[in-house]
Amino acid sequence: MSSGPLCGIRVLEFGALGPVPFCAMMLADMGAEVIHLARPGAPRYARHDVTLRGRRILPIDLKCTENRAQVMDLVKGTNILLEGHRPGVMERLGLGPDVCLDANPRLIYGRMTGWGQKGPLAPTAGHDINYIALTGALDAIGSHGGPPVPPLNLVGDYGGGAMFLGFGVLCAFIEAQRSGHGQVVDAAMVDGAALLMSLFHGFMARGQWIAQRGGNHLDGGAPWYGTYETADGRYIAVGALEEPFWQELLAKLQIDAATLPRREDRSGWPIIRAKLEQAFRQRERDVWAEVFAQSDACVSPILNLDEVANHPHMAQRSSMIEVDGIMQPAPAPRFSRTPGKARPPIREDLTAANLLSEWSVRRRERSGV
Repeated sequence: MSSGPLCGIRVLEFGALGPVPFCAMMLADMGAEVIHLARPGAPRYARHDVTLRGRRILPIDLKCTENRAQVMDLVKGTNILLEGHRPGVMERLGLGPDVCLDANPRLIYGRMTGWGQKGPLAPTAGHDINYIALTGALDAIGSHGGPPVPPLNLVGDYGGGAMFLGFGVLCAFIEAQRSGHGQVVDAAMVDGAALLMSLFHGFMARGQWIAQRGGNHLDGGAPWYGTYETADGRYIAVGALEEPFWQELLAKLQIDAATLPRREDRSGWPIIRAKLEQAFRQRERDVWAEVFAQSDACVSPILNLDEVANHPHMAQRSSMIEVDGIMQPAPAPRFSRTPGKARPPIREDLTAANLLSEWSVRRRERSGV
């Protein structure tokens, strides 16, 4: 039995890559009933695909007219639809928003693309790196004098894509409870990633951000906000932005602040960084982790993926859990009364016909017939 704050909400997810399955996973973690429409030839159950967790998987060929008719029947009983095709594909399949909203006026139709439904680039291909390139985000990430560094696919696909798609469809769902009307949510990764840069546009407007990679307070330019190699070739993360935290960092490193240039003087940053680099190279990463444990110096060991689950803080919070034999992140955020739950994809021989029959039985039970 599902639990979580979204229990009772039904989601129809059209098979896609990247942000759509991640968004659907988050909704499923929070209790939504998510039906994943798998493309022909797609694995029925991918045990190692963490982003497929919590779904019932329905293999269906949308090129078949009869199958599309069954999908339209599913749409009629759905609260939220998620699709990640290029603009126009769903319309050509006869499953576009106009048709679906006509069949289900309260439907929330979530569309996930990189470039959006309109604009010169809308019909073209792209990936995370392309979308964040146009937002200024990619240009701002990397070391001084070096090229921009792709931040995995976290900023476009997941931060600017999946998170905004989930936020958008749930906002629209709440509004539909008041108005009785559904609507289309156009979630574009380029829009979401641009919005994530809001803070830095404010910095620029105040003259607090220079257009030079690795030359600012939050991009690794400032010596008190960056990474340092330790004696064993591992790394420590330092985020001692505020003056009290900076003073505590220096005290733990046994560095006399009077011997360093003023923090306000950017020309002195290389001198400060060299001093910190020399200090951190004196001990191993885990020794420094012990030195700074329970400290406000904002210093943390940089863990690899295999180490995360065993870190005392992550372990105490059960931030990593095992689902179907695979270690993976736990659902987030956390709820005091209606907690979410991570479940593996449901292994069953599911067809549109038996799913519709099941929904019909549930409907009759709720109405007391």
